[in-house]
Amino acid sequence: MALEISGLEAGYGGARVVQGLSFTVPQGSIVTLLGPNGAGKSTTLRAIAGLVRPSGGTITLDGERLDGLPPDAVVRRGLALVPERRELFPSLSVAENLSLGAYIRSDRAGIAADLDMVFTLFPRLEERRPQPARTLSGGEQQMLAIGRGLMSRPRYLLLDEPSLGLAPLLIAEIFRKLVEIRANGTSILLVEQNAAAALDVADYGHVLETGVIRLEGSAAALAADDAVRETYLR
Repeated sequence: MALEISGLEAGYGGARVVQGLSFTVPQGSIVTLLGPNGAGKSTTLRAIAGLVRPSGGTITLDGERLDGLPPDAVVRRGLALVPERRELFPSLSVAENLSLGAYIRSDRAGIAADLDMVFTLFPRLEERRPQPARTLSGGEQQMLAIGRGLMSRPRYLLLDEPSLGLAPLLIAEIFRKLVEIRANGTSILLVEQNAAAALDVADYGHVLETGVIRLEGSAAALAADDAVRETYLR
């Protein structure tokens, strides 16, 4: 049981950004993609989520091909993307944003239970339930974006730069919640510039440069690697 990417090629307007990428996200794990800006990390997530059509390779979830499917079909098969910069609906309330995360579902009792789960995970969202998303702090908006992703009840959550623009204490809080989400049964593929925070919660990591994996290994091994420490952990 795994999300498997094999020989993935993807890009924009004829320019290849991701070049033959292969890696696996086992069920029950947190796997992180690290690397500099422009390395292809976000493009990889967008290709997996169906927002960018791959030009080569395969994406499979538990043996079922996902590459070439539209985004809504990918969500229905158990993947949810929490995009960089959150992309909330600013004029809608916290509750309305969360409800939109469940747009593929019709099981009202299950939706209500998952809404309670999100409010248990992020109590501040329940306190701000009627507020427009634009009135939330940056940390609260990130919580809302993650909660919205969870409302589709995904097996795999794809997270793009969840620490972006957040203070260190909020980053620590968000990453503690990622461990809790994994413990509740949702596997995570994490793209993150804050390598120290990512490696602290991940099981396995891959370092991308110009669309190619240059280093990979357990999170502990990468954190101890001299090249990783010099480039990403100073």
